[in-house]
Amino acid sequence: MQLMWVSGPTASVRTISITAKKVLVAVCASAFVLVTLGVLLHFIGFRIAIEMSPSLARSMGGVTTEAEQQKVEAVYRERLDNLRQTMNATVQEIRQLETLKNKFMEVATPVNLRDKYNKKDDARGGPWVAPRVQHTPSHDLNDDFTSALDDFKQTQIAVKNLTQNWSTQLSWLHALPTGVPMGKDYRVTSGFGIRNDPFTGQLAMHEGLDFVAEVGSPIVATAAGTVTRSGWDGSYGNVVEISHIEGFTTRYAHLSKRMVEVGQKVQRGETIAQLGSTGRSTGPHLHYEVMRNDRVLNPTQMLTQTTASAQ
Repeated sequence: MQLMWVSGPTASVRTISITAKKVLVAVCASAFVLVTLGVLLHFIGFRIAIEMSPSLARSMGGVTTEAEQQKVEAVYRERLDNLRQTMNATVQEIRQLETLKNKFMEVATPVNLRDKYNKKDDARGGPWVAPRVQHTPSHDLNDDFTSALDDFKQTQIAVKNLTQNWSTQLSWLHALPTGVPMGKDYRVTSGFGIRNDPFTGQLAMHEGLDFVAEVGSPIVATAAGTVTRSGWDGSYGNVVEISHIEGFTTRYAHLSKRMVEVGQKVQRGETIAQLGSTGRSTGPHLHYEVMRNDRVLNPTQMLTQTTASAQ
């Protein structure tokens, strides 16, 4: 195809040849220019929209400005700081509880067992070391989240271990014969040591405590253990003996009725007999003894709830 161009009556004639190739090249060039111009206008317009109207930019393309990103990060960093402050406060409270627990154990543990307790491997004694809940701010929010999560997990593990430790300590203490063998309404009339024998009037060793109450009053085990004796004795009358941990044995004498058998497992506070006046006795009472490795102990060293009148 050819086009002829005449600019005037006397001008020369110009001929332009139009081929398919030339048309295609022209169309492609025009399209490229238009696309490039459109992209440029879109980019420039979007940058202006981001700076002038962030909300419009978000609605159009899901774009967040740097200022908005910093604002969001600041909010999350503040929440992380609050979380760490809460964890630090929790750690401090747990330390205070640990201190109170140690004071309780000091009071509740019999004097002659405190050294033993401190050396027990299975008791897991010793101070509680809190996990590190500190943070050095970084520029990466993801790193901050990861650090906070690690601190939280460490605190969880520490609290779990501490709970298990306390449970072990309490179980150990609960298994010692530190309870009182009577309920309410009793009196301690004769303590441990040298006294005048009520039958002969001569000085004699009294190897236990005498609890006076009404006949039939319940007698309870002062700790969990196994009944090793339940029968009759000329001096003790009806008597029950229970074996406990750490080589302890407790003896309950002058009973009116025995309610357990040899080999039976009993729990702390479980009724094992009824008070009476059998055997070598001048009246209704419970004669209570504590032994460790066959050596007689003063029960007041074990009975944390015994009144001062037993001294």
